[in-house]
Amino acid sequence: MAAMTTSVPPSAARILERCDALARCSEQADALTRVYLSAEQRAANELVLSWMREAGMNARLDAVGNVVGRYEGIRAGLPCLMLGSHLDTVRDAGKYDGMLGVVAGIECISSLHASGRRLPFAVEVVGFADEEGVRFNATLLGSRAVAGTFDPANLDRLDAGGKTMREAMRDFGLDPAAIGGAARHRDDVLAYAELHIEQGPVLEDEGLALGVVTAINGGNRFAIELTGMAGHAGTVPMRLRRDTLAAAAECVLAVERICGAEPELVGTVGKIEALPGAINVIPGKTRLSLDVRAPTDGQRERAVVAIRAAFAEIAQRRRVDLDIKQVWEARTSACAPWLQQQFAAAIEGERLPVRHLPSGAGHDGMAMISIADIGMLFVRCKGGISHNPAEAITREDADVAARAFLRFIQNFQPKR
Repeated sequence: MAAMTTSVPPSAARILERCDALARCSEQADALTRVYLSAEQRAANELVLSWMREAGMNARLDAVGNVVGRYEGIRAGLPCLMLGSHLDTVRDAGKYDGMLGVVAGIECISSLHASGRRLPFAVEVVGFADEEGVRFNATLLGSRAVAGTFDPANLDRLDAGGKTMREAMRDFGLDPAAIGGAARHRDDVLAYAELHIEQGPVLEDEGLALGVVTAINGGNRFAIELTGMAGHAGTVPMRLRRDTLAAAAECVLAVERICGAEPELVGTVGKIEALPGAINVIPGKTRLSLDVRAPTDGQRERAVVAIRAAFAEIAQRRRVDLDIKQVWEARTSACAPWLQQQFAAAIEGERLPVRHLPSGAGHDGMAMISIADIGMLFVRCKGGISHNPAEAITREDADVAARAFLRFIQNFQPKR
């Protein structure tokens, strides 16, 4: 069982109070929205920088706008265990997605500092500036800069007001030409570890506070168009129709059947549009989206093949034309087994059962895996709700999560 050696425990009350304080840094008075390079992000950054310094860290803003705090080890300049999550939000967000991981990381360092404890490695906490991609429709900007994979073409992306990312960075006081300076080297980062709310209902359903993440699921997204023949709703017999909405409905059920047959495979049709969209006209064209995710690339790829085949059979039988375009793909980011073992030992140290589960949502680890092995600790959230003002965790879960995270940090053994 992993030992806990600090004499000053982390404060769950302070973690929750600080999440509340960050939630007040919002562009709306009655909802939480905080996007990249905004005045609200500047306010959040100032809070986080002050908390980092209070916890005994050297703190700074890096070249892309990430907040970075460093707690030196038994001597200066050692490679670091990097902890992190994001400080930006979706629109009308909850107050724990991303923020909990940053605040809990700072709280763990505060416990080490208050106990006068230094480790045989440095610990860094990073508040990534943009993970959600709301303002410029490009995700993982902060972590990609740290991983050295930031695409300079993103600088020409426009926000809703017509401002480029390049202009917004300059207005924020950053130099777009210096983004490369945020990149870290593999030799400097022993591992990347993130504490995050689950954003799903599995832990709550099983009565568990914590879980060890096995992988950040890979995914595919498709834009699908079915073309048949529009016709009069009263005059075309059912057997002679080429109804694309009926075909789409069957496609949706095929996705449910195929993805429901395997554990941890998920498929979602989240958008559908029937045209011409009149109450008395048979739909002659229907457009729909498809999102498929799985914790292994093999499982995901097999599911996509099966779904494509099912759609083709439905289209042929119903005499409609089918067009499927892939619009996005991300490969699975597997959490390193050696980090999973150390997180499991930390949970066992809190006398809790260990549950391994994949992450269906994307996280900064998807970028960080380019330079370091990654690991994640999930925390139960109420109802599995996230990206929603109803997002919630209990004080008890915040407490056990912070204790387990601190236990993981104190007993961290770099990969040999």
